[in-house]
Amino acid sequence: MMLGVNAYPSSVRFAFQPLYSLHNGAIVAVEALARPPAGTVADLLHAARRQGQLTELDIALAANAVYAAAEQETLLPLHVNLQAITASSPIDEFHPLLEALARTGRRPREVVLEVGPPYTGVHQDTLLRGMHELVDTGFRIAIDGVGEGDVPMLLLAHAPVDTIKLDRRAITGLPDDANSVALAESLVHLSARNDARLVAVGVETENQLDALRRLGVRLAQGELFAMARFEMASAATTTLATPEPAAQDNPVALSPQSAPRVRDFIHPARMLPVHATADEVREVLASEDGPTGVVLVDEHERPQWSIDRNRFLLAVTGPYGHALHARKDAARLADPPHVIGIEATAMQLLDLVTDADWSRTGDNVIVIDSEGRCVGMVRVTEIVRGVAEAKIEHAAALNPLTRLPGSDVVARDVDRRIATGQAFVTAWLDVDGFKAVNDTVGFAAGDDLLRGLGRTLSDAASGMRTVTLGHVGGDDFLLVTDLDEIAALANAVLDTPWNAEGLPVSVSLATLVCAAGSVGSYREVARLLAPLKKHAKAVSESSWVLGRPGTERVDVLRGRRHDFPQQRAVS
Repeated sequence: MMLGVNAYPSSVRFAFQPLYSLHNGAIVAVEALARPPAGTVADLLHAARRQGQLTELDIALAANAVYAAAEQETLLPLHVNLQAITASSPIDEFHPLLEALARTGRRPREVVLEVGPPYTGVHQDTLLRGMHELVDTGFRIAIDGVGEGDVPMLLLAHAPVDTIKLDRRAITGLPDDANSVALAESLVHLSARNDARLVAVGVETENQLDALRRLGVRLAQGELFAMARFEMASAATTTLATPEPAAQDNPVALSPQSAPRVRDFIHPARMLPVHATADEVREVLASEDGPTGVVLVDEHERPQWSIDRNRFLLAVTGPYGHALHARKDAARLADPPHVIGIEATAMQLLDLVTDADWSRTGDNVIVIDSEGRCVGMVRVTEIVRGVAEAKIEHAAALNPLTRLPGSDVVARDVDRRIATGQAFVTAWLDVDGFKAVNDTVGFAAGDDLLRGLGRTLSDAASGMRTVTLGHVGGDDFLLVTDLDEIAALANAVLDTPWNAEGLPVSVSLATLVCAAGSVGSYREVARLLAPLKKHAKAVSESSWVLGRPGTERVDVLRGRRHDFPQQRAVS
């Protein structure tokens, strides 16, 4: 006889798999994974779907995951899984989950609902409304199965997403498969634009880990770090080893979208009511896995005071400390909190700490949401290390003369645009007769000329959304941009009268207009640009030529040469 849906959840156990920060190696959350006594959770949900009780079972499993996590007594954020059709349900149907949170003392914002496939058959507008209702209730939303499931791209762009989870099959080819690199990089770019966190799922090898770090992925989970276990790992005692980055010949490099943010370093905060006594605080700090500090919050969980572990224990354990402080408000030994918004950058946090009292520059910084509520804390030492590592990696990729990145940055941008089906323009700019410049007026004058070109390009691109610049060595510059911005860039360079120590100099610009689907890789783009550059060099004075994949036609937009198929001027 087939069991009713209500008979299932109580027989299901839950294993927990950590999510790790690739910045500091700490566990930042755990995912609850349903483990039925027989078969798989997919079998369970399929049976419930046949009975017309899928949503009821899905929510019941999420509620039981909360109860199972409560037995582990963890402060870590909890990820629980929901199918897309469940997430589109009215909020009233989530009463069992909300009741589980109330009974265990959890808040909705401590739970990330991982919305996963199938999305087929789920009306997108209904799903978006459901997600917004869940967010308004306090939950955070993750999109699961990206890269393997049937996740609509428009959903990724418009959903109120806190986290995007890159499926294990999407990273299998890292670091050598160009398509895997392009997919991962495009999602790094998307998550950065949407202020979402990208999690790589199913990381199994050190090579994958190195590639993910270099691409700017900040969170990961997988068997390389920890298996899913019924006993949850402790955030205080278990951390991920953080090996040195891979050798520089690795084809994956640091993404310009990967500047560190506060949310990348967040830890759970230990909160107590604002009127907690010193004895209550001491008990928390003295526990085996005691935190580095305590936040005293009001009834709305807004931080009022911050207690530093070392300063507090020094006060209460000193001569007469217990007698003086034990039964009195701990706020007497606290400081006003350093607070920062969860969407802030790591550099903004360092600015905050720099402006603080010198005696408190090492204090934890309390992270708050848009309502001013405490959502966690960050350690300044980890922020400093993360920013330093990012700056070192970024500096290593820059040309020392112009401070522009090399060809790898342009290559990644080209491959990203190809992978996402965008139309774009790639351009190759160089100085005509640059060797003669160096031979005539000297290397110093040549260097000044290249710096001037770099500054002009950077200044022209500063107000544009889509431009990527690169100085690939010598007098060669590369740039990638949208079609509507190439003319302004070209005119900024070509309208400038260039000279080196009074010696007149001309420049050549070769551009390749790539419609969506017209090219397959950066390597192909580079091959097609080479003959265009020769055409540009053959044009007198500063020149600009334009070509397109699949045709030998070359348009001369600046300069003149009569044997070209067509000539026209730029307005």
